[in-house]
Amino acid sequence: MLDLLIKNGQIIDGTGSPGFSGAVLVENERIAIQRGDVTHLEAGRVIDAEGQVVCPGFVDLHSHAGLTILGEPHHDPKVRQGVTTELVGIDGISHAPFKTQEELHRYIWLDSGLNSYPPMPADWLTVAELLTKYDEQVAINMAYILGNSPVRIWGVGWNDRPATAAEMEDMKAVIREAMEEGAWGLSTGLDYPPGAYASTEELVALSETANRLGGIYHTHTRASLLSQGHLAPWEEAVEIGRRSGIPVHLTHYRQGAQGLGSHLDYLGLVESARDEGLDVTFDCYTYPYSGTTITIGLPHWAKDGGPERLIAALKDPDDRARMKRELAQNRLENNWLTNFTQPQNKKYDGRLVTEIAEMRGQDPADALFDLLLEENLGISTVGLGTNPQTLPAFVSHPYGMIASDAILFGEYPNPRTYGCFPIVLAEFVRAEKHLRLPEAIRKMTSFPAQRLGLPDRGVLRDGFRPDIVIFDPAMVKTHATKDDPKHYPVGINYVIVNGQVVIENGTNTGALPGRALRRGHAHT
Repeated sequence: MLDLLIKNGQIIDGTGSPGFSGAVLVENERIAIQRGDVTHLEAGRVIDAEGQVVCPGFVDLHSHAGLTILGEPHHDPKVRQGVTTELVGIDGISHAPFKTQEELHRYIWLDSGLNSYPPMPADWLTVAELLTKYDEQVAINMAYILGNSPVRIWGVGWNDRPATAAEMEDMKAVIREAMEEGAWGLSTGLDYPPGAYASTEELVALSETANRLGGIYHTHTRASLLSQGHLAPWEEAVEIGRRSGIPVHLTHYRQGAQGLGSHLDYLGLVESARDEGLDVTFDCYTYPYSGTTITIGLPHWAKDGGPERLIAALKDPDDRARMKRELAQNRLENNWLTNFTQPQNKKYDGRLVTEIAEMRGQDPADALFDLLLEENLGISTVGLGTNPQTLPAFVSHPYGMIASDAILFGEYPNPRTYGCFPIVLAEFVRAEKHLRLPEAIRKMTSFPAQRLGLPDRGVLRDGFRPDIVIFDPAMVKTHATKDDPKHYPVGINYVIVNGQVVIENGTNTGALPGRALRRGHAHT
């Protein structure tokens, strides 16, 4: 007897091919596709998908859920969107390996406005130990990429200086070990110290090591290069791929604002690199808002030495005066803050920095600095960071895929946390027709699975793993907005992970069938 039979739906298999009528059979955590009469088949569970689309589970290549999912394993904001696999460790910020618990805790502290704190004491050090935290203890599958910040902390420390030859060899060894334990490549976040202190040459050398083991280079690029031209950060990333041979994936790729060149410049950079023979892809999110830790706008020198140095700079009058001079004006004017944990600060959640400063009777920079001290650095922000006029060109481009960059805490998270994937189906496909449904599904399933190297997910094909979404193409939509972001989508009726139903008729069943997907390991 089959474990599960899904019948009468329109199967869109994830390859970009048109949909077809048929049934999806699930047995022993494997899929089989059957056309024609299935009335003779017996199954422990039958789902009638009449009038609905049956497609692979969505694969999100930019997730900040690595720690938060340990405390909220049912992961409702994402699994209800149809997400069945996420890549964590992005932006150069992964939470293993570390030599000591103290170093791990310091790093979580520095990064708390982006990935928050784990719900329990962080009691792991290696990649292997962290990955075991996910096995059949969370709702979805978790893939892990190694951030260059912990690599640099291991080899060089927290300070802004070049690596010695011996330290370079240490860092290469860390990459080899992490990838042997299941990491899928190397990520960078070149606006986040201490990984931001790495030179192009250092990143080329580390990427050569990751490439030899079959990894990818997944990069949040270096904004400090914008003074050299609006494409300069992305050109550095392509150059790293050119010199190291590693496949390059540009994450949250977009035109930041009107007037920063043309969106055709950005898309042309990827097209030209591919014409040259380089393996370059990108992902983009589907709302015009950026999101990160508000400390990203503070100068690197204030973090040179780790979180303690930043706390000291926020307290020191001279350092504060210098930071005020160097703080980008848009960090004070166009950012809404969230994730206030102190009771007296809850009233500020979801408000602009300038509005909060007025409420407090302070200069905006002083208000921000004081709040960072009160909140132990853990403030997140939603900002205006994308040109909405050109966003559809990125979403619909054949070399791009969809990724949420979702931050899963605070009372006013970015609306993409709840709506990134359904808004593609509802707005970019059904309403505005920027792309066809099979192509949209390809960008959320087989393309990211292929980019990462997942061998048996992302396509509904005989023998593949049963990560499946069933949705109503006429009804699917999201109500998540910037001012009211916490809404689950409607029309995504079933989500199945590793053959187990996690979302049933839009309700979470409580099942936790997710597992860590380890590069090079069987049963991923």
